[in-house]
Amino acid sequence: MNKPVRMNNKTNSFTASARPFVSRVAVRSVLCLCMSALAACGGGATPDIPAQRWRDVEVRVESRPSPPTAGMNEFLVIITGEHDRPVYDVMVSLRTAEQDEWVQAIQDGQVGVYRRAARVARGERSVLQVQIKRKDSESVLRFPLQLAP
Repeated sequence: MNKPVRMNNKTNSFTASARPFVSRVAVRSVLCLCMSALAACGGGATPDIPAQRWRDVEVRVESRPSPPTAGMNEFLVIITGEHDRPVYDVMVSLRTAEQDEWVQAIQDGQVGVYRRAARVARGERSVLQVQIKRKDSESVLRFPLQLAP
């Protein structure tokens, strides 16, 4: 491999420099390290709450934090239709206990995601109830929650 040659002004002689080779190796090493770190952060995770089907749509629930803890948790209800297209023409409401009022979830744009916080506790508040209304039909799906210890 040819190394770049440069002039040394003190000795008035030409010297070969290894600096470009070292910097290329350093850049490649840093890139490999970053790619490895990104790969380690992704995929392989299974959802804590299994998805359910209602009519022609799939309803998934994610919690923040995951798994849910006792207290207030944010829930994302993700509704997708045929070919995983977002469903945004529904009204979604949540509650965690039968005696609670239904509270409408906030639609996060037209991407099929609905958000709402709800109180979770062991016992009767360990099932997230999701009410879905679409045109003239309505249903309630129940998602059992596995609370973190």
